[in-house]
Amino acid sequence: MLQGFFQIALMLGILVAVSPFLGRYMAQVFLGEKTWLDPVISPIERVIFAGSGILNSRSMTGGQYIQAVLVSNLVMIIVVYMILMLQGVLPLNPTELGAPSWDLGLHTAISFTTNTNQQHYSGETTYSYFSQVGGLGFLMFTSAATGIAVAIAFIRGLTGRHLGNFYADLIVSITRILLPISVVGAIALLIAGVPETFAAPAQATTLEGATQFIARGPVAHFEIIKELGENGGGFFGINSAHPFENPNNFTNLLETVIMLVIPASLILTYGYIAGNPKQGWLIFSMVFIIYAIFIIITAIGEYQGNPLVNQVLGSSQPNLEGKETRFGPFLTALWAVSTTGTMCGAINGLHDSLMASGGFVTLSNLFLQIVWGGQGTGTAYLFIFLILTVFLTGLMVGRTPEFLGRKIEKREIVLSSLILLIHPIAILIPAAITLAFPETLAGITNPGFHGISQVVYEYASAAANNGSGFEGLDDDTLWWNLSASVSMLAGRYVPLIALVFLAEGMARKQPVPETKGTLRTDTPLFTGVTAGAILILGALTFLPVLVLGPVAAGFNLG
Repeated sequence: MLQGFFQIALMLGILVAVSPFLGRYMAQVFLGEKTWLDPVISPIERVIFAGSGILNSRSMTGGQYIQAVLVSNLVMIIVVYMILMLQGVLPLNPTELGAPSWDLGLHTAISFTTNTNQQHYSGETTYSYFSQVGGLGFLMFTSAATGIAVAIAFIRGLTGRHLGNFYADLIVSITRILLPISVVGAIALLIAGVPETFAAPAQATTLEGATQFIARGPVAHFEIIKELGENGGGFFGINSAHPFENPNNFTNLLETVIMLVIPASLILTYGYIAGNPKQGWLIFSMVFIIYAIFIIITAIGEYQGNPLVNQVLGSSQPNLEGKETRFGPFLTALWAVSTTGTMCGAINGLHDSLMASGGFVTLSNLFLQIVWGGQGTGTAYLFIFLILTVFLTGLMVGRTPEFLGRKIEKREIVLSSLILLIHPIAILIPAAITLAFPETLAGITNPGFHGISQVVYEYASAAANNGSGFEGLDDDTLWWNLSASVSMLAGRYVPLIALVFLAEGMARKQPVPETKGTLRTDTPLFTGVTAGAILILGALTFLPVLVLGPVAAGFNLG
């Protein structure tokens, strides 16, 4: 047990040590300051900008920014969908895989474009190397960069700056953040034993004399952007539990840190851009504490094990169902909380096999979306809660609600409420429809309370753009592919549109001078109130679902 908590503490220590450096670096990148990568990256960027016509581009309005996001993402969906459907005649297809069904291909294209990477398929038996690398790998960079770009535009607007140019931010996010880290990380994974090859599956003869085909492929570079970009879609069906994606404790530690580092660092990036690092650190600390508590709850539940199994064995044993023995209960719990907290969605063990406390935590992460949140958008969600907390506390103490020197008025509250309300709508309504027809639509493999969690988790994962699942669900059907696609689109683009318009409105407001009556937002007290507002709003919205799912399942075991 002590060894497990030491491994968790080591990862948390690395995260705290690395985040301020990356946070400051990203602030320098988007403020246009010089960085140590300029001699290498600047010439490449000049060629890209000149060739694409972005070199002398101006800052966009909110409408232009949204149009750029939607049009570019729509083109990406169409292009990648065509790649998937034509993979049978495209190169790099050593196993001669044909096209998937039209609805599965559409679900996959939407899933990876929205940074969800929800998979209703097994990669090694469904998509060719070209589809995975040329199509899905391309989207892993662009979808992550889209989230970072929108988050930076949102931060700029909050701090009174112009929103910037989406295409410029998209390219810079790739060339200066995602690509350099991915190159270094992929080399590290190669050294640690993750394969990178275009060769066909290896053929081996078993001890019984049978022929076995061992899937492989260009995994290392795919794996690193999968974690770094909060993508989560695995090259193989069992994702980061596969020894070719995550072979040992070193790769597990590296991949866990990598999936956390950008969302965590972006909080500090806000502090640097706003000229208020103190507030950035306070928000970082708030999220860190919630994250640590969730890890402890999940890890203890997995270490104590299943009481029904322990009763039969006559002793307390950890819950090892659905886990890789090289990781065990603690590292599986750490990964589960991290991947649902960051909206990454990669797994190194089956979430369906977590104890009820683990199911409660992972679902809560998907519902809250702020621990640490999605690629860029999670940071924006944090400030939506800050804005609502400013408004609520201002009403309680009789002060005019202001955030960063700008008044919070009706328009900001309406847009903030829309961002928070679309999430439960995209989860609860389709989940209710699906559960109303359990035999024809749901595909539940676990009856009772856990079956409810399976269905709700799938839509929560889609709406939160996470992609993980309580596997065992029969989800490769027309209903699941199309209904989950709707949740993914609603969960991605409705909040994104509202965030940009909210930021534009805040940027246009005249700053109000600070007075003795100004409610300061960079204090531990206000940060604590914000944490309470986050947990209360999340509990009020999703508590009935949690009670019907993991809470009831926990009492049933007890």
